[in-house]
Amino acid sequence: MRARRLTGSLAWLVVLTLTAAGCGLSGGSDDGGATAGGCKVDEGNVGSGRLTGDVKGKITFQTTNLKKDFGDFFNGVIKDFEKANPGTSVKWIDDPGDNTFTQRTVADAQGCTMPDVINVDAPTATALTKAGYLLDVGVKDPDAAKPFVPAFWKSSTYKDASGTAAHTVLPWYTGGVLLTYNTDMLKKAGIDPAKPPKTIFGLFADFEKIAKTAKGKYFATMANPIWRIPSDWDQMNIKTLSPDGRSTVFADDPRTAQYVAWMAKLYKAGAMPKDSLSSSNDPSTPYSQGQVAYGSTNPSFVRFVKQNSPSVYAKTGVGQQPFDALGHTTGAPQYISVAATSKHAPTALAFAKFLTNAKNQTAWCKDPDVVIFPTTTTSLDDPFFQNATGSDPFSQARKLIAEQLKTTTAYQTNLSPAVQKAIVSQVQLAMQGKKSPEQAVKDAQEKADDLLKQAG
Repeated sequence: MRARRLTGSLAWLVVLTLTAAGCGLSGGSDDGGATAGGCKVDEGNVGSGRLTGDVKGKITFQTTNLKKDFGDFFNGVIKDFEKANPGTSVKWIDDPGDNTFTQRTVADAQGCTMPDVINVDAPTATALTKAGYLLDVGVKDPDAAKPFVPAFWKSSTYKDASGTAAHTVLPWYTGGVLLTYNTDMLKKAGIDPAKPPKTIFGLFADFEKIAKTAKGKYFATMANPIWRIPSDWDQMNIKTLSPDGRSTVFADDPRTAQYVAWMAKLYKAGAMPKDSLSSSNDPSTPYSQGQVAYGSTNPSFVRFVKQNSPSVYAKTGVGQQPFDALGHTTGAPQYISVAATSKHAPTALAFAKFLTNAKNQTAWCKDPDVVIFPTTTTSLDDPFFQNATGSDPFSQARKLIAEQLKTTTAYQTNLSPAVQKAIVSQVQLAMQGKKSPEQAVKDAQEKADDLLKQAG
Protein backbone atom coordinates (compact mmCIF):
# COMPACT_ATOMS: atom_id res chain seq x y z
CA MET A 1 0.00 0.00 0.00
CA ARG A 2 1.53 3.29 -1.03
CA ALA A 3 0.41 6.67 0.23
CA ARG A 4 0.40 9.55 -2.23
CA ARG A 5 2.01 12.74 -0.97
CA LEU A 6 1.89 15.83 -3.15
CA THR A 7 4.54 18.16 -1.76
CA GLY A 8 3.81 21.73 -0.73
CA SER A 9 5.47 23.56 -3.60
CA LEU A 10 4.02 21.22 -6.19
CA ALA A 11 0.64 21.63 -4.55
CA TRP A 12 0.80 25.35 -5.20
CA LEU A 13 1.75 24.68 -8.82
CA VAL A 14 -1.22 22.39 -9.23
CA VAL A 15 -3.52 24.93 -7.56
CA LEU A 16 -2.39 27.62 -9.99
CA THR A 17 -2.78 25.28 -12.95
CA LEU A 18 -6.26 24.23 -11.92
CA THR A 19 -7.33 27.78 -11.11
CA ALA A 20 -6.26 28.90 -14.54
CA ALA A 21 -8.30 26.13 -16.10
CA GLY A 22 -11.47 26.52 -14.04
CA CYS A 23 -13.44 29.08 -12.08
CA GLY A 24 -14.49 27.10 -9.05
CA LEU A 25 -18.13 26.34 -8.45
CA SER A 26 -20.84 28.28 -10.19
CA GLY A 27 -24.57 28.14 -10.32
CA GLY A 28 -24.63 28.97 -13.99
CA SER A 29 -22.61 29.67 -17.12
CA ASP A 30 -23.09 31.77 -20.22
CA ASP A 31 -25.47 29.21 -21.70
CA GLY A 32 -27.42 28.80 -18.46
CA GLY A 33 -25.87 25.55 -17.21
CA ALA A 34 -24.14 24.95 -13.89
CA THR A 35 -20.35 24.53 -13.84
CA ALA A 36 -17.72 23.07 -11.53
CA GLY A 37 -14.10 23.83 -12.27
CA GLY A 38 -15.10 24.91 -15.75
CA CYS A 39 -17.01 21.67 -16.44
CA LYS A 40 -20.74 21.61 -17.09
CA VAL A 41 -22.53 19.75 -14.29
CA ASP A 42 -26.00 19.13 -12.90
CA GLU A 43 -27.21 22.15 -10.95
CA GLY A 44 -27.70 19.98 -7.86
CA ASN A 45 -23.95 19.34 -7.67
CA VAL A 46 -23.18 22.96 -6.81
CA GLY A 47 -24.67 25.71 -4.71
CA SER A 48 -26.11 25.59 -1.23
CA GLY A 49 -28.86 23.01 -1.45
CA ARG A 50 -28.78 19.41 -0.25
CA LEU A 51 -27.97 16.90 -3.00
CA THR A 52 -31.04 14.95 -4.06
CA GLY A 53 -31.70 12.36 -6.72
CA ASP A 54 -31.94 8.63 -7.26
CA VAL A 55 -29.08 6.36 -6.33
CA LYS A 56 -28.64 4.61 -9.65
CA GLY A 57 -26.35 4.53 -12.65
CA LYS A 58 -22.70 3.66 -13.26
CA ILE A 59 -19.87 5.36 -11.38
CA THR A 60 -16.09 4.99 -11.31
CA PHE A 61 -14.16 4.52 -8.06
CA GLN A 62 -10.38 5.08 -7.95
CA THR A 63 -7.86 3.90 -5.34
CA THR A 64 -4.07 3.80 -5.40
CA ASN A 65 -2.20 0.51 -5.57
CA LEU A 66 -4.68 -1.46 -3.48
CA LYS A 67 -6.08 -4.04 -5.91
CA LYS A 68 -3.17 -6.49 -5.70
CA ASP A 69 -3.35 -6.92 -1.92
CA PHE A 70 -6.95 -6.04 -1.15
CA GLY A 71 -8.89 -6.96 -4.27
CA ASP A 72 -11.19 -9.39 -2.49
CA PHE A 73 -12.09 -6.89 0.21
CA PHE A 74 -12.97 -3.98 -2.06
CA ASN A 75 -14.73 -6.16 -4.61
CA GLY A 76 -16.83 -7.37 -1.70
CA VAL A 77 -17.65 -3.80 -0.63
CA ILE A 78 -18.64 -2.95 -4.20
CA LYS A 79 -20.83 -6.03 -4.49
CA ASP A 80 -22.56 -5.22 -1.18
CA PHE A 81 -23.24 -1.66 -2.33
CA GLU A 82 -24.65 -2.75 -5.67
CA LYS A 83 -26.85 -5.34 -3.95
CA ALA A 84 -28.20 -2.75 -1.51
CA ASN A 85 -28.81 -0.28 -4.36
CA PRO A 86 -30.30 -2.05 -7.40
CA GLY A 87 -29.59 -0.25 -10.63
CA THR A 88 -26.10 0.86 -9.59
CA SER A 89 -22.77 -0.24 -10.99
CA VAL A 90 -19.32 0.61 -9.62
CA LYS A 91 -16.24 0.33 -11.84
CA TRP A 92 -13.07 0.09 -9.76
CA ILE A 93 -9.87 1.66 -11.09
CA ASP A 94 -6.64 1.11 -9.18
CA ASP A 95 -4.08 3.76 -10.05
CA PRO A 96 -0.45 2.62 -9.79
CA GLY A 97 0.44 5.68 -7.72
CA ASP A 98 3.57 6.46 -9.69
CA ASN A 99 5.32 9.82 -10.08
CA THR A 100 2.87 11.00 -12.73
CA PHE A 101 -0.21 10.54 -10.57
CA THR A 102 -0.63 14.24 -9.89
CA GLN A 103 -0.32 15.26 -13.52
CA ARG A 104 -2.83 12.61 -14.56
CA THR A 105 -5.28 13.66 -11.86
CA VAL A 106 -4.99 17.28 -12.96
CA ALA A 107 -5.51 16.29 -16.59
CA ASP A 108 -8.59 14.23 -15.68
CA ALA A 109 -10.03 17.14 -13.70
CA GLN A 110 -9.42 19.65 -16.47
CA GLY A 111 -10.86 17.23 -19.02
CA CYS A 112 -13.99 16.80 -16.86
CA THR A 113 -13.30 13.05 -16.65
CA MET A 114 -12.11 12.69 -13.07
CA PRO A 115 -13.41 9.48 -11.40
CA ASP A 116 -16.71 9.88 -9.55
CA VAL A 117 -15.22 8.71 -6.26
CA ILE A 118 -11.49 9.14 -5.69
CA ASN A 119 -8.97 8.52 -2.94
CA VAL A 120 -6.97 11.71 -2.28
CA ASP A 121 -4.45 12.98 0.25
CA ALA A 122 -4.45 16.41 1.87
CA PRO A 123 -2.38 18.36 -0.72
CA THR A 124 -4.34 16.90 -3.63
CA ALA A 125 -7.62 17.72 -1.90
CA THR A 126 -6.34 21.27 -1.35
CA ALA A 127 -5.67 21.78 -5.05
CA LEU A 128 -8.88 20.19 -6.31
CA THR A 129 -11.05 22.00 -3.76
CA LYS A 130 -9.62 25.41 -4.63
CA ALA A 131 -10.37 24.80 -8.31
CA GLY A 132 -13.91 23.59 -7.61
CA TYR A 133 -13.63 19.99 -8.76
CA LEU A 134 -14.81 18.31 -5.54
CA LEU A 135 -18.33 18.07 -4.15
CA ASP A 136 -18.86 20.03 -0.92
CA VAL A 137 -20.05 17.04 1.10
CA GLY A 138 -20.70 19.14 4.18
CA VAL A 139 -23.26 21.19 2.27
CA LYS A 140 -24.67 18.48 0.06
CA ASP A 141 -25.18 16.06 2.94
CA PRO A 142 -25.12 17.76 6.38
CA ASP A 143 -25.44 14.34 8.05
CA ALA A 144 -22.16 13.12 6.53
CA ALA A 145 -20.19 14.17 9.61
CA LYS A 146 -21.98 11.89 12.08
CA PRO A 147 -19.85 8.71 11.85
CA PHE A 148 -16.46 10.39 12.09
CA VAL A 149 -14.31 11.38 15.03
CA PRO A 150 -15.40 15.02 15.57
CA ALA A 151 -11.85 16.41 15.66
CA PHE A 152 -10.98 14.61 12.44
CA TRP A 153 -14.08 15.88 10.69
CA LYS A 154 -13.66 19.43 11.93
CA SER A 155 -10.06 19.61 10.77
CA SER A 156 -10.70 17.98 7.40
CA THR A 157 -11.63 21.13 5.49
CA TYR A 158 -10.07 22.82 2.49
CA LYS A 159 -10.57 26.30 1.08
CA ASP A 160 -12.52 26.84 -2.09
CA ALA A 161 -11.84 29.55 -4.67
CA SER A 162 -13.40 32.20 -2.42
CA GLY A 163 -11.27 31.19 0.56
CA THR A 164 -14.20 29.59 2.38
CA ALA A 165 -13.54 26.32 4.22
CA ALA A 166 -15.36 23.41 2.61
CA HIS A 167 -15.81 19.78 3.62
CA THR A 168 -14.87 18.22 0.30
CA VAL A 169 -13.50 15.00 1.80
CA LEU A 170 -14.62 12.08 3.95
CA PRO A 171 -11.88 10.85 6.32
CA TRP A 172 -11.02 7.27 5.43
CA TYR A 173 -8.05 5.70 7.18
CA THR A 174 -4.97 6.94 8.96
CA GLY A 175 -1.79 5.94 10.71
CA GLY A 176 -0.62 7.02 14.13
CA VAL A 177 2.40 8.12 16.13
CA LEU A 178 3.91 6.65 19.30
CA LEU A 179 7.19 6.11 21.08
CA THR A 180 8.87 2.73 20.73
CA TYR A 181 11.85 2.03 22.92
CA ASN A 182 14.20 -0.60 24.33
CA THR A 183 13.14 -0.86 27.96
CA ASP A 184 16.48 -2.31 29.09
CA MET A 185 18.40 0.67 27.67
CA LEU A 186 16.01 3.13 29.28
CA LYS A 187 16.25 1.47 32.68
CA LYS A 188 20.06 1.55 32.56
CA ALA A 189 19.82 5.32 32.08
CA GLY A 190 17.46 5.71 35.02
CA ILE A 191 14.41 6.32 32.81
CA ASP A 192 11.09 4.79 33.79
CA PRO A 193 9.62 3.19 30.61
CA ALA A 194 6.14 3.42 32.11
CA LYS A 195 6.35 7.22 32.32
CA PRO A 196 7.12 8.63 28.86
CA PRO A 197 7.93 12.37 28.74
CA LYS A 198 5.15 14.82 27.97
CA THR A 199 7.26 17.30 25.98
CA ILE A 200 9.76 17.10 23.12
CA PHE A 201 12.44 18.71 25.27
CA GLY A 202 11.67 16.16 27.99
CA LEU A 203 12.30 13.44 25.42
CA PHE A 204 15.56 15.12 24.47
CA ALA A 205 16.57 15.10 28.14
CA ASP A 206 16.06 11.32 28.14
CA PHE A 207 18.20 11.07 25.01
CA GLU A 208 20.96 12.86 26.90
CA LYS A 209 20.70 10.44 29.83
CA ILE A 210 21.08 7.50 27.45
CA ALA A 211 24.17 9.06 25.87
CA LYS A 212 25.82 9.39 29.29
CA THR A 213 25.07 5.76 30.16
CA ALA A 214 25.79 4.15 26.79
CA LYS A 215 29.17 5.87 26.31
CA GLY A 216 29.10 5.15 22.57
CA LYS A 217 28.20 1.45 22.85
CA TYR A 218 24.72 2.31 21.59
CA PHE A 219 22.77 5.50 21.00
CA ALA A 220 19.45 7.13 21.74
CA THR A 221 18.31 7.79 18.18
CA MET A 222 19.47 8.74 14.70
CA ALA A 223 20.85 12.22 14.03
CA ASN A 224 19.32 13.35 10.74
CA PRO A 225 16.72 16.04 11.57
CA ILE A 226 14.76 15.14 8.47
CA TRP A 227 12.92 12.55 10.57
CA ARG A 228 11.90 15.18 13.15
CA ILE A 229 11.25 18.42 11.23
CA PRO A 230 8.56 19.70 10.97
CA SER A 231 6.69 17.00 12.92
CA ASP A 232 8.35 17.90 16.24
CA TRP A 233 7.55 21.56 15.63
CA ASP A 234 3.92 20.68 14.93
CA GLN A 235 3.74 18.87 18.25
CA MET A 236 5.30 21.87 20.02
CA ASN A 237 2.76 24.08 18.26
CA ILE A 238 5.55 25.99 16.55
CA LYS A 239 4.07 27.43 13.37
CA THR A 240 6.27 26.53 10.42
CA LEU A 241 4.28 28.20 7.65
CA SER A 242 2.22 31.37 7.40
CA PRO A 243 -1.56 30.85 7.12
CA ASP A 244 -1.46 31.10 3.33
CA GLY A 245 1.51 28.71 3.09
CA ARG A 246 3.57 31.12 1.01
CA SER A 247 6.22 31.93 3.62
CA THR A 248 7.76 30.47 6.76
CA VAL A 249 7.43 31.88 10.27
CA PHE A 250 9.23 29.37 12.50
CA ALA A 251 12.12 31.77 13.19
CA ASP A 252 9.67 34.08 14.95
CA ASP A 253 9.26 31.55 17.79
CA PRO A 254 12.19 31.53 20.26
CA ARG A 255 11.58 27.85 20.97
CA THR A 256 12.82 26.99 17.47
CA ALA A 257 16.36 28.14 18.30
CA GLN A 258 16.09 26.29 21.63
CA TYR A 259 15.11 23.17 19.71
CA VAL A 260 18.13 23.47 17.41
CA ALA A 261 20.36 24.08 20.42
CA TRP A 262 19.11 20.83 21.96
CA MET A 263 19.81 18.94 18.74
CA ALA A 264 23.36 20.31 18.65
CA LYS A 265 23.87 19.42 22.31
CA LEU A 266 22.66 15.86 21.79
CA TYR A 267 24.81 15.35 18.72
CA LYS A 268 27.91 16.59 20.53
CA ALA A 269 27.11 14.45 23.62
CA GLY A 270 27.00 11.26 21.56
CA ALA A 271 23.27 10.62 21.77
CA MET A 272 23.31 9.99 18.01
CA PRO A 273 25.73 8.17 15.71
CA LYS A 274 28.01 10.80 14.14
CA ASP A 275 27.73 9.18 10.70
CA SER A 276 23.92 9.35 10.75
CA LEU A 277 23.67 13.13 10.48
CA SER A 278 23.09 13.05 6.72
CA SER A 279 22.04 9.40 6.45
CA SER A 280 18.69 8.60 4.88
CA ASN A 281 18.26 5.60 7.19
CA ASP A 282 15.49 5.86 9.75
CA PRO A 283 15.82 4.17 13.18
CA SER A 284 14.10 0.93 12.08
CA THR A 285 17.13 -1.22 11.25
CA PRO A 286 19.53 0.02 13.97
CA TYR A 287 16.79 -0.37 16.58
CA SER A 288 16.12 -3.94 15.49
CA GLN A 289 19.85 -4.60 15.80
CA GLY A 290 20.02 -3.15 19.31
CA GLN A 291 22.04 -0.11 18.25
CA VAL A 292 19.61 2.65 19.29
CA ALA A 293 17.21 2.94 22.20
CA TYR A 294 14.30 4.55 20.34
CA GLY A 295 12.73 3.13 17.20
CA SER A 296 10.37 4.43 14.53
CA THR A 297 7.23 6.30 15.63
CA ASN A 298 5.11 4.41 13.10
CA PRO A 299 2.92 1.76 14.83
CA SER A 300 3.55 -0.69 11.97
CA PHE A 301 7.19 -0.66 13.06
CA VAL A 302 6.24 -2.60 16.19
CA ARG A 303 5.04 -5.49 14.04
CA PHE A 304 8.21 -5.23 11.97
CA VAL A 305 10.32 -5.74 15.09
CA LYS A 306 8.11 -8.61 16.24
CA GLN A 307 8.59 -10.40 12.94
CA ASN A 308 12.27 -9.65 12.36
CA SER A 309 13.92 -9.34 15.77
CA PRO A 310 12.14 -11.36 18.49
CA SER A 311 14.90 -10.78 21.03
CA VAL A 312 14.60 -6.99 20.70
CA TYR A 313 10.80 -7.23 20.59
CA ALA A 314 10.89 -8.89 24.00
CA LYS A 315 12.53 -5.73 25.35
CA THR A 316 10.33 -3.30 23.39
CA GLY A 317 7.94 -0.94 25.09
CA VAL A 318 5.51 1.58 23.62
CA GLY A 319 4.40 4.91 25.01
CA GLN A 320 2.54 8.05 24.12
CA GLN A 321 4.37 10.44 21.85
CA PRO A 322 4.80 13.74 23.74
CA PHE A 323 1.66 15.82 23.29
CA ASP A 324 3.65 18.92 24.22
CA ALA A 325 2.01 22.33 23.64
CA LEU A 326 -0.35 21.02 20.97
CA GLY A 327 -2.14 18.86 23.51
CA HIS A 328 -2.90 15.98 21.15
CA THR A 329 -1.38 14.21 18.18
CA THR A 330 -2.00 14.95 14.51
CA GLY A 331 -2.88 12.45 11.81
CA ALA A 332 -2.46 12.42 8.06
CA PRO A 333 -5.50 10.49 6.91
CA GLN A 334 -6.28 9.36 3.43
CA TYR A 335 -9.58 10.73 2.17
CA ILE A 336 -12.42 9.81 -0.13
CA SER A 337 -13.84 12.59 -2.29
CA VAL A 338 -16.70 12.86 -4.74
CA ALA A 339 -16.17 14.66 -8.02
CA ALA A 340 -18.41 17.69 -8.45
CA THR A 341 -18.35 16.77 -12.14
CA SER A 342 -19.99 13.38 -11.54
CA LYS A 343 -22.99 12.66 -13.76
CA HIS A 344 -24.39 10.45 -11.01
CA ALA A 345 -23.41 12.48 -7.95
CA PRO A 346 -26.13 11.01 -5.65
CA THR A 347 -24.81 7.53 -6.40
CA ALA A 348 -21.19 8.61 -5.98
CA LEU A 349 -21.90 10.24 -2.64
CA ALA A 350 -23.86 7.21 -1.44
CA PHE A 351 -20.96 4.92 -2.35
CA ALA A 352 -18.38 7.22 -0.72
CA LYS A 353 -20.38 7.15 2.52
CA PHE A 354 -20.83 3.38 2.27
CA LEU A 355 -17.11 2.82 1.73
CA THR A 356 -16.15 4.98 4.72
CA ASN A 357 -18.86 3.86 7.13
CA ALA A 358 -17.94 2.28 10.45
CA LYS A 359 -18.68 -1.28 9.37
CA ASN A 360 -16.41 -1.19 6.33
CA GLN A 361 -13.65 0.81 8.00
CA THR A 362 -13.55 -1.60 10.94
CA ALA A 363 -13.51 -4.64 8.67
CA TRP A 364 -10.59 -3.35 6.60
CA CYS A 365 -8.53 -2.15 9.58
CA LYS A 366 -8.83 -5.62 11.12
CA ASP A 367 -7.13 -7.12 8.08
CA PRO A 368 -3.90 -8.75 9.36
CA ASP A 369 -2.03 -7.46 6.31
CA VAL A 370 -2.50 -3.78 7.20
CA VAL A 371 -1.50 -1.57 10.11
CA ILE A 372 -3.95 1.28 9.68
CA PHE A 373 -6.59 2.85 11.84
CA PRO A 374 -10.17 3.94 11.16
CA THR A 375 -11.57 7.45 11.45
CA THR A 376 -15.05 6.64 12.74
CA THR A 377 -15.84 6.80 16.45
CA THR A 378 -17.62 3.44 16.47
CA SER A 379 -14.68 1.71 14.80
CA LEU A 380 -12.17 3.05 17.32
CA ASP A 381 -14.37 1.75 20.15
CA ASP A 382 -14.34 -1.75 18.69
CA PRO A 383 -12.89 -4.40 21.05
CA PHE A 384 -10.24 -5.15 18.41
CA PHE A 385 -8.60 -1.83 19.23
CA GLN A 386 -9.58 -1.44 22.87
CA ASN A 387 -9.11 -4.86 24.43
CA ALA A 388 -5.34 -5.10 24.62
CA THR A 389 -4.31 -7.94 26.91
CA GLY A 390 -1.05 -8.68 28.68
CA SER A 391 2.11 -6.78 27.90
CA ASP A 392 2.39 -7.51 24.18
CA PRO A 393 3.77 -4.28 22.62
CA PHE A 394 1.81 -4.62 19.38
CA SER A 395 -1.53 -4.97 21.18
CA GLN A 396 -0.65 -2.06 23.46
CA ALA A 397 0.34 0.05 20.44
CA ARG A 398 -2.98 -0.63 18.75
CA LYS A 399 -4.93 0.41 21.84
CA LEU A 400 -2.78 3.49 22.40
CA ILE A 401 -3.19 4.77 18.83
CA ALA A 402 -6.93 4.08 18.82
CA GLU A 403 -7.31 6.09 22.01
CA GLN A 404 -5.27 9.08 20.84
CA LEU A 405 -7.11 9.18 17.49
CA LYS A 406 -10.27 10.14 19.35
CA THR A 407 -8.84 13.62 19.92
CA THR A 408 -6.39 13.96 17.04
CA THR A 409 -6.73 16.42 14.19
CA ALA A 410 -5.73 16.22 10.54
CA TYR A 411 -3.60 19.36 10.75
CA GLN A 412 -0.03 18.58 9.70
CA THR A 413 2.55 20.80 8.06
CA ASN A 414 3.33 19.74 4.50
CA LEU A 415 6.68 20.92 3.15
CA SER A 416 8.11 20.24 -0.27
CA PRO A 417 11.31 18.14 -0.24
CA ALA A 418 13.28 21.21 -1.33
CA VAL A 419 11.96 23.42 1.47
CA GLN A 420 12.40 20.71 4.08
CA LYS A 421 15.96 20.09 2.89
CA ALA A 422 16.76 23.80 3.08
CA ILE A 423 15.64 23.91 6.71
CA VAL A 424 17.25 20.63 7.71
CA SER A 425 20.60 21.51 6.14
CA GLN A 426 20.89 24.59 8.32
CA VAL A 427 20.02 22.60 11.44
CA GLN A 428 22.72 20.11 10.47
CA LEU A 429 25.29 22.91 10.31
CA ALA A 430 24.29 23.99 13.80
CA MET A 431 24.56 20.41 15.05
CA GLN A 432 28.12 20.30 13.71
CA GLY A 433 28.96 23.53 15.51
CA LYS A 434 29.45 25.44 12.27
CA LYS A 435 26.66 27.93 13.06
CA SER A 436 24.92 29.13 16.18
CA PRO A 437 21.36 27.81 16.61
CA GLU A 438 20.01 31.37 16.22
CA GLN A 439 21.88 31.97 12.97
CA ALA A 440 20.93 28.56 11.60
CA VAL A 441 17.24 29.23 12.25
CA LYS A 442 17.44 32.67 10.65
CA ASP A 443 19.24 31.33 7.58
CA ALA A 444 16.85 28.40 7.31
CA GLN A 445 13.86 30.71 7.18
CA GLU A 446 15.45 32.93 4.53
CA LYS A 447 16.36 29.98 2.30
CA ALA A 448 12.96 28.36 2.70
CA ASP A 449 11.20 31.63 1.87
CA ASP A 450 13.27 32.01 -1.30
CA LEU A 451 12.13 28.58 -2.46
CA LEU A 452 8.49 29.30 -1.63
CA LYS A 453 8.65 32.54 -3.62
CA GLN A 454 10.03 30.68 -6.61
CA ALA A 455 7.17 28.21 -6.39
CA GLY A 456 4.64 31.04 -6.53
